[in-house]
Amino acid sequence: MSRYLVDKFLYTVDRDPELVERYREDPVATVDFWERDVANRLLNCVELERSTWLSFTDEERRALKAQDHVALFEMGAHPFLTLTLFIAMFERDHGPLEYQKAYGRAMAHLSLPYPDITT
Repeated sequence: MSRYLVDKFLYTVDRDPELVERYREDPVATVDFWERDVANRLLNCVELERSTWLSFTDEERRALKAQDHVALFEMGAHPFLTLTLFIAMFERDHGPLEYQKAYGRAMAHLSLPYPDITT
């Protein structure tokens, strides 16, 4: 897994309110758009500076399109990045702290040692 690219997706989408809404409403198209148009942009650089080799694995793409934070964590995505993005997308549909508790319950089956989340 390219932890860097998945974490970059979570980080950049979370910091753009329009992308948050786009990912909430149409995750398949958002992941396709992001991988094609954003993945190879360098963070905090001008638009013209790009790499050319980054892409998701099929497993990463499936988990992102399914908005499956458990699968992403099991692959090594940083849990704080998934939590903050998914709060931005779904907390409004729940009462106070309900989404955060459901997020934790969905990962309750996991035990130490957790997946390595270094990038």
